[in-house]
This record gives sequence, structure tokens and C-alpha cells, in this order.
Amino acid sequence: MARVVQKFGGSSVADAASICRVAQRIVATQRAGHEVVVVVSAMGDTTDNLIDLAQRVSPHPAARELDMLLTAGERISAALLAMAINDAGAVAVSYTGSQAGVITTAAHGDARIIDITPGRIVTSLARGEIVIVAGFQGVAQDTKDVTTLGRGASDTTAVALAAALGADYCEINTDVDGVFTADPRLVPQARHVAQLCYEDMMELAATGAKVLHLRCVEYARRQHVPVHVRSSFSDRPGTWVTDEPEGGIMEAALITGIAHDLSEAKITVVGVPDRVGRAALVFSTIAALDINVDMIVQNASVSDQTTAISFTLPAADRPRAIEGLRAAQAEIGFQDITYNDAIGKVSVVGVGMRSHPGVTARFFTALAEAGVNIDMIATSEIRISVSVDQADVARAVQAAHTAFGLDSATGEAVVYAGTGR
Repeated sequence: MARVVQKFGGSSVADAASICRVAQRIVATQRAGHEVVVVVSAMGDTTDNLIDLAQRVSPHPAARELDMLLTAGERISAALLAMAINDAGAVAVSYTGSQAGVITTAAHGDARIIDITPGRIVTSLARGEIVIVAGFQGVAQDTKDVTTLGRGASDTTAVALAAALGADYCEINTDVDGVFTADPRLVPQARHVAQLCYEDMMELAATGAKVLHLRCVEYARRQHVPVHVRSSFSDRPGTWVTDEPEGGIMEAALITGIAHDLSEAKITVVGVPDRVGRAALVFSTIAALDINVDMIVQNASVSDQTTAISFTLPAADRPRAIEGLRAAQAEIGFQDITYNDAIGKVSVVGVGMRSHPGVTARFFTALAEAGVNIDMIATSEIRISVSVDQADVARAVQAAHTAFGLDSATGEAVVYAGTGR
């Protein structure tokens, strides 16, 4: 007998028929002899619809009340799924994040899990029940208010519960058959990856791959939770994300995959005095706003002893970043700010880069041959990312995918519900 945590995304429980289909899969897992805990997302576009409703009622809704509203989506899914499982012949009970013992910080909209006290879940499992937990939510340790963990964080809930319960593995059910070498919606010839290490998956998630939430992978790596990514729409084997296998078989793979991200913007701070500490002032201002910066380029000093500093950041944070920099303009001493929202990031990822020279040359040659101009570059030990014009992203991804020999001749990539999650 194994203890398994299964997570089903919004596309998997989008309507009543989908919920009943998922219920049958869960019951089959229990009947195979396993203890089952299920984490569920809100149905389909429920969260987006609730956000839209809130903004029509209040242009700037209070963060606490928005969390109260948004957590309703997952609670609806959990209750409906429990009903479907009960009708399928098993016994299920649904819990909110708070009832499941998910304890978080008090940061509404982006809370972090502090601890999980799964006493009620363990008791339910001992009674032979299937436990359904509303994902994406918890309760603040200090204020006891309902909190949300950020978009896509039901994955994180599932992995955290798996760690707290000592589960054998965490199964993330999406609408694709696991992790592919590129987004199947962009590259139909993307190849299925049977196994990869946490390190590769973290880089893919951080650079735009949507199949797993970054915090979920970080948590899995820290707690050594094996993660099985598979589709809830088929019975095909998925992708196992684990510690690097003994014997280093991952070294054979030069590039694991190509990721892209269309959610970034670029800001350029023009006319920054080329003196010690000015760059620190720029990025201290951004850090104080709790905004993450990705790529950074500082140009060479010009004749008037000023420079330009460019950086990328989430597009949603761009207005706030510009406002903060404008407020600090006198202290920093820069002349102007420009920005560009029409950019995209393309990344090649693979632990094999550590031992294979020439990856950068092959990547840049492929982009040049595809007529794609590179704007900014960032690297790590196992990743090379470039910023390009948003209109060139698809062409850049396809060119890099082909250049590194990742194309599949079988056309095996399928997105069953059209979301990639």
C-alpha cells in the first residue's frame, strides 16, 4: 500500500462531466490499495471570473476580502468532487486549506506555507476515507485569516501535503502527458521527457514552463518528494521529477527543454550617473517594492559619464516599478525611464551544459538563422536565457528546439484541454 497525494488542475475539473471522470480515477487509485489525498484547483476559469467580478464591484478590492472570495472556487471543486466520489462507491470528505492544517504567513494573495498539521487528514485516512483538500489556500498563523498562496499554487499545496504526510509520491494531474521538451501548443513536435531532476525542472519552471509551479518544485526538492506529472485525460505514463538518478544518467542529455515566457517587461533607466553605488540604489528601490528582477544589462559609460541600466521583470509589476523609481529619481540622479512590454524570454535548459561546450554558440546561431534578434542575455550553470521581441518568440523556440535535436518524428505532444496545466 502506498500513500499518494494527487492534484487535479482547473482544466481537469472544468465541468460536471470532468469532475465525475476524475472521481472515477481517484476511486480506482484507492481500490488499487492506496491511501489517497487529493488537492483540487478551482473549476476552469472560476478564479479569473471571480477576480473580474471583484474588480467590477471594487476597482481596488481589499486583499483580505479578495482572498475570502477567491478561496471559494477551490472549496466548490472540493465539495463537488467529494460528492462524485461518494456516488462512485467510495467515501470522501472535503476540507478547506484551514481545516487541512495548512498554516501560512499573513501575506494576502501571496502567502507562504509555514507548517502543515494534518491531524484531521490522518484521522480520515485511518477511517478509509478519500480526503479532498481545497488547494491554493491556508490560514495565517498570526491573524487566523484565510489566505491564498498565489496563482498556480495548488501544486505547492499538494507537494507540501505529500511531505507532511510522508506520502510515497505526489501526482500532479494536468492536461498534458507530462513534461515536454517545449510547450506543445507552440511546438507540436515537442518530445516527451520520461524523467528529469529537480534542478532542470526548477529552471524550466522559472523560465516560463507552465506545467509545474516553481514553488512546488522548490518544495519537492527541499523535502525530496518524488513528483509524477501526468495527464488526467489519458492513461499514458507521465514524467517523474526526482533527485538526479544514481549513476548520472542525466548527464547524457545536453538540453532537457526549451522554455518561453511572455509575461515579462523591460525597463531601461537612462542617464544614471556612472558612480559607485548608483546601481545599488536602482535595485534597492525595486527590492523595497518586493519586485523580482530577472535579466540585467548595464551599458558602457558614455561621454557625459552616465550609463543606462536595463532589466526585465514581471509585466504586471512594471507600472509599480516605474512609479517607485520616479519617486527616487532625485536620489538616484537618472535622467529618464523607458519601457517595453512587447518582449518575450526564451531559455534553453539542461544539466548537460556543465560538461558540454558550445551550447551558447549553437543557440545563438539557431536564432540568427531564424532571423531573431537578441536584446538581453542571462545565464546560469544549466540555463541560457535571451530576451527577444514578443513577435519572434514562437520562431525562436522552434528554431532552438530543432537545433538541439529535440524534435519528435511521432508528433506525440497533446494538450487535451488547451491550457498546458
